[in-house]
Amino acid sequence: MTEKAATRPFPQEAGILEFLRICDSFYPPDAVDASIGQQRAWYDALCARFDQPLPEGMTFQDEMLVVPVRRYLPAQVETDTVLLYLHGGGFVVGSLDSHHAICAEIAAYAGARLVAVDYPLAPEHVWPAQTNDCFAVLKQLLADGSKVVLVGDSAGGNLAAGLALRAREEGLEGVVGQVLIYPPLGGDLRTGSYQEMAHAPGLSTADVAYYRDILKAPADELIAHPLMAATLDGLPPAYITVAHFDPLRDDGHLYAQRLRQAGVEVSLREEPQMVHAWLRARHMSDGAREAFAVLCDAVRSFARKA
Repeated sequence: MTEKAATRPFPQEAGILEFLRICDSFYPPDAVDASIGQQRAWYDALCARFDQPLPEGMTFQDEMLVVPVRRYLPAQVETDTVLLYLHGGGFVVGSLDSHHAICAEIAAYAGARLVAVDYPLAPEHVWPAQTNDCFAVLKQLLADGSKVVLVGDSAGGNLAAGLALRAREEGLEGVVGQVLIYPPLGGDLRTGSYQEMAHAPGLSTADVAYYRDILKAPADELIAHPLMAATLDGLPPAYITVAHFDPLRDDGHLYAQRLRQAGVEVSLREEPQMVHAWLRARHMSDGAREAFAVLCDAVRSFARKA
């Protein structure tokens, strides 16, 4: 056994361990060493493995709203607020299909319409293509008179946090909440959870460095690295969820701390047995199931307060 394998931190929950076993069989731990095409093929197969039937009565439609989007309409709509979902995948993989069931379930739970964005991926498209296209969609929704809750996981959580900052800087009104799911926010890779969880299952610190490099965002670009923002005052209320076994864990903690210091309403939850990408384990892990329910409660609360 190598030293790296011997020191790899692992959770103990049976459901999440089975989830990791399945993930490794579809998407190997060294996937970032493969070609971009191979990474996407592996990721698509992984997402298909965890696919779920949509909630009863859920309908969806693909259309162009500046960029390709997918609109979800649950059987019961109980608020006029729209959820804007930005998918994860390191800015390299992921699509409207990869998070299809996740988006549908969140929309149904919240009783709200949801718009998912098919933003351009790296390395074909580097920074700021992703944030610019997502911001264009947000501006269109706000121009239509909608209140919006920003929701994003992993890379999408980074984009959601950046959109909240951009909306504040441009004086746009109508963003009523931000839900950040294990987000990368520009923390120091040499400290804290980036070192403690450097070899965590599902995402390593080396993987984080790879995704940062391929995105080509300038190191001093605060929209790409929200922890660098001089001030966080005036931002919408936030719900942040982080996984204990994740190098990104401290980014969420630090951002929540800074939001509180700026007087922004924020709730943070650390999932003690979870790993990065636990959203896909929500139907097979007790911890992920509970975490997903709390997450959906937060989305619903923001949407119905507006």
